[in-house]
Amino acid sequence: MSKGAPIVAELGRPETPQETADRKAESSRIYRSSQTFRNLIAALLVTIGVVIVIVLAVPRGEPVAQPPIDLAGIAKNAETSLDRPVIVPDPPEDWRVTAAEITGAGVTVWNVTLAPTADDERGFLKLSQAADADRMWAATPLRGAQPSGTVDVDGVEWDVYKIANPEASGNITYALGTQAGSDYVLLYGSRSADETADFAKTLTPQIEKLEEAQ
Repeated sequence: MSKGAPIVAELGRPETPQETADRKAESSRIYRSSQTFRNLIAALLVTIGVVIVIVLAVPRGEPVAQPPIDLAGIAKNAETSLDRPVIVPDPPEDWRVTAAEITGAGVTVWNVTLAPTADDERGFLKLSQAADADRMWAATPLRGAQPSGTVDVDGVEWDVYKIANPEASGNITYALGTQAGSDYVLLYGSRSADETADFAKTLTPQIEKLEEAQ
């Protein structure tokens, strides 16, 4: 007597051919799913490994220093554009020029921005020479501030601007302005009154030259 198909415990009877085919198909599906999951995990691990290698391979060190601004060259072009001398500040050894450009929105202005070289020292000074302008123009960069008096710096009379609300004025805390011929020169920023005056003193020869040229 031949043996029949084995009895399946869950069914209490032998499987039908269709049930056997369904069971094998389900087993194959589960196996394929598990393989896909394993492959996914393996691919993820490989990707993470590649990222780690790339990160470790990137050279560490100081950021590449930006080339110094060619203030003299830019100033020469500015003089050609404005058809007059422009004031070219000579920053102290521990200061650097961070920007130099001509802007124009009704009044053409030669701008030079300076900042300390030390990373732990904050603040800035900006020199602006407004062509064919007077002290009324200063209210624009100073957000409406008006002069509160004058001060003599090395024989040059400067208008004094004390900024009441620096946060609303681009962090500007103090400014000095003077008429130089037909131009108005403004020196402003977030440095102290004494520092600003000391810097203004270095501009005296050029301010006198600008007055003579116009």
